[in-house]
Amino acid sequence: MTNPSIRLSNATIVLSEQAGAGELSIVGGRVAAAAPGAWALDLRDHLVFPGLINAHDHLQLNNIPPLPRAAPFPNSYAWIAAFQPHFHDPAVIKAVAVPKELRHWQGGLKNLLCGATTVAHHDPWHPALDHPAFPVRLLRDFGWSHSLGLGLEPGYGSLGNLQPLPRYGPPVAESFAATPAGRPWIIHLAEGTDELAAAELSLLEALGCLAANTVLVHGVGLTGADVGRVMARGAAVVWCPGSNVAMLGRTLDPRRLLDAGRLALGSDSRISASRDLLDELRVAAAHSGLAPAELLRLVTRDASRVLGLPEVGGLAPGQHADLLIAHDRGGDPYQALIELRRADVRAVVRGGAPAVADPDFAGWFDVCGIATARVLLDGRPKLMAKALARPGAVALEPGLEIAA
Repeated sequence: MTNPSIRLSNATIVLSEQAGAGELSIVGGRVAAAAPGAWALDLRDHLVFPGLINAHDHLQLNNIPPLPRAAPFPNSYAWIAAFQPHFHDPAVIKAVAVPKELRHWQGGLKNLLCGATTVAHHDPWHPALDHPAFPVRLLRDFGWSHSLGLGLEPGYGSLGNLQPLPRYGPPVAESFAATPAGRPWIIHLAEGTDELAAAELSLLEALGCLAANTVLVHGVGLTGADVGRVMARGAAVVWCPGSNVAMLGRTLDPRRLLDAGRLALGSDSRISASRDLLDELRVAAAHSGLAPAELLRLVTRDASRVLGLPEVGGLAPGQHADLLIAHDRGGDPYQALIELRRADVRAVVRGGAPAVADPDFAGWFDVCGIATARVLLDGRPKLMAKALARPGAVALEPGLEIAA
């Protein structure tokens, strides 16, 4: 692979704060003020967005069939307890038996295909994530615990008439203390609608783990006063409405957190949530009064701030040239993103080089020296960087196949 200078002209550049006609220069894989002598591509009638940031996923769980349910659960611990017998389902046994290396790679492809070029993975690190060709950028140098129920001494999960839950992931207080103040520390919290979920913020605070680098995932059980405490500490929340509605029957009101710049959007994994981040944006739109431009903030600028990732989430000089490119069909460009389906994405670009794109972008792959594989995505022909198209992982991703 080479790293040529690129100039994209005549596109509509869409940022959360503004959208308008412009030119984008790329040098050394990053956005630049200018690129003299660059290879040029006319993107007339196209929208160019920054690559999206998925602030919460469990990459290795996206091939596991979801739990059938008849009614909402009171909290995530009840869902975890109910899932245990589901592990004996033949389809789940088959899914779990797939090597984790391929499952993590599939999770990366799931995100890349919808234009999410950066992901926060909330589970133990796997060597596959360090592969130089891994499909997406990943949040690194951060701390995490799974949740209070799975990260404290045995017994917490027995509250609320639940059976005790096994510990999973790093212990809460120990993990928080080991995380530098300038790096995010992430935990599922208040993922429920009952008293157990409502009590979790106070317990986290009593443990000394609510600070400016604390990132709470879900937060459905947070009260209005709780939200005020979160913002007063400079902490933030990752909102996963698809998972919340499917599991709990409701989600949080995002307005105050968004207005404070303390909110990001995550898709969670398909084991409990939407297919991908584009679908999650539609769920978020349906369950809030947020405008499309505000929703774009949650997967670009604000996610960058919440996760401490200044090199992604925008198109300013010096940032990684990660892009989502779509047709401009007229009308509101922000609404176009909310309505976009992954098969309609024209190109997903990482570091100035296409990773997956429509076949007429073949010249861009060529100038970057990238070998390609022909694939079908939801029935549409695409080109994918050959290094990404690992057959075992492609076979796991519904709607994706290597073309004959």
